[in-house]
Amino acid sequence: MNFTLNEEQLAVRDAAREFAQNVLKPGVIERDTHMTYPLDEIRQMGELGFMGMTVSPEYGGSGMDYISYILALEEISKVDNSCSVIMSVNNSLVCYGIEQYGSEEQKRKYLPKLASGETIGSFCLSEPEAGSDATEQRTTAIDQGDHFLLNGTKNWITNGGTSKIHLVIAQSNVKEGHRGINCFIVEAGWKGVVIGAKEDKLGIRSSDTHTIMYNDVKVPKENMLGENGTGFKFAMKTLAGGRIGIAAQALGIAGGGYELSVEYAKERAAFGKPIANHQAIAFKLAQMATDIEAAKLLVYRAAWLKDADMDYNQAGAMAKLFASAVAMKHSVEAVQIHGGYGFVKEYHVERLMRDAKITQIYEGTSEVQQIVISRGLLKGQLYVPIEEEVGELV
Repeated sequence: MNFTLNEEQLAVRDAAREFAQNVLKPGVIERDTHMTYPLDEIRQMGELGFMGMTVSPEYGGSGMDYISYILALEEISKVDNSCSVIMSVNNSLVCYGIEQYGSEEQKRKYLPKLASGETIGSFCLSEPEAGSDATEQRTTAIDQGDHFLLNGTKNWITNGGTSKIHLVIAQSNVKEGHRGINCFIVEAGWKGVVIGAKEDKLGIRSSDTHTIMYNDVKVPKENMLGENGTGFKFAMKTLAGGRIGIAAQALGIAGGGYELSVEYAKERAAFGKPIANHQAIAFKLAQMATDIEAAKLLVYRAAWLKDADMDYNQAGAMAKLFASAVAMKHSVEAVQIHGGYGFVKEYHVERLMRDAKITQIYEGTSEVQQIVISRGLLKGQLYVPIEEEVGELV
């Protein structure tokens, strides 16, 4: 495998890093404290092409490879994970889902505004009683002849309050089980769409997470995404790519904490020398760097497999499982290295620690990733078809 990034990928990484450090970082603490949605920052990300990175230029996107997308997401995640999760859902789940499975009419109608960041999308799968087991959909979309009638509740929806386009997973035929599930493109302004209160979260606080209710929403037949009965398979395949994005987010959190820790350890003196020169701290930094490099290889390999149109299901699960554990472990270590200063907002690492936890939960918990990986291993193969997976939390 070639481990060298090409010029375009390096340029994307550098542009994302410059934007994160110069634009996102100055206001990130205030946005986190007050749960302020980064409206202007997301607009600028759209102008830079970060909101539809892999979408074809034919539909208004940047037309980049998945490696470039992962690099940009990683750099933004070193600073502001509210912005990175907004970016991830819009790219990995919504834009990807519509481009890969939508009709030509759906692509031309919805993708240009989504890819430019003018419109934000949300992926509506989780329910109060259907989180990791997405087969238990209680939301229904019943065929009424000229339209579907949508009823149900979705929760933990990222971009729930600001998104104008919802990809809603719903049961159309209970007797068929998961084969009766469909996906629908729902516009937030339609009658019967009710947005619940914004969740007050531990981390990613300036991203908006809401419960959404659908009360007798009339969905036109042309807004069903993909073929009838393929909604569950669509959700699992879309999430398989989305988890690579979350793995990149976790990688960015770990990397951000590491970079801040190295800088602090070189400046902070104790017992007559920088704490970086004390073995207790130097060994922490060494372990952080090693684990981050291992996570990076898993994440980049999963993205490479996706770009190569090879099976990336298991690789993505491994990347997310490991990278999220590294993010949690070493964001805690970053706080420890900073000592008392790590416990206050000014030094940023306490926020990274709070943000890290969610990477082990959304778009498939760590336990779900272990199920995905182990199923393949127990069958005597490294990879297992995506449609055989259990459901996931988004």
